[in-house]
Amino acid sequence: MNKIRTGDEVIVTAGKDKGRRGTVLEIFNDDRVKVEGINLAKKHVKPNPNIGEAGGIKDTAMPMDISNVLVFNPKSKKGERVGFRIENGKKVRVFKSGDVVDI
Repeated sequence: MNKIRTGDEVIVTAGKDKGRRGTVLEIFNDDRVKVEGINLAKKHVKPNPNIGEAGGIKDTAMPMDISNVLVFNPKSKKGERVGFRIENGKKVRVFKSGDVVDI
């Protein structure tokens, strides 16, 4: 069970996008995450008439290290570390402040 999952709202703690929030789109095996609208890079794309895709320069979200993001806690309005606890025989993710992540 991972501490950060796809679909979590996270806040960036380091880098050029420090302080910005976004949703996790993908988690890679080498401890990297892709966050929606964060760590954007310009990508030059060739047109593909078979798909109907236009060419040009597009902004693409690039992966960043998982250690540079924290799960966003809506109660405290801050990013917090996540741990695990057993409740009613099930393993659940909890913020270090004590609030349950998955409701």
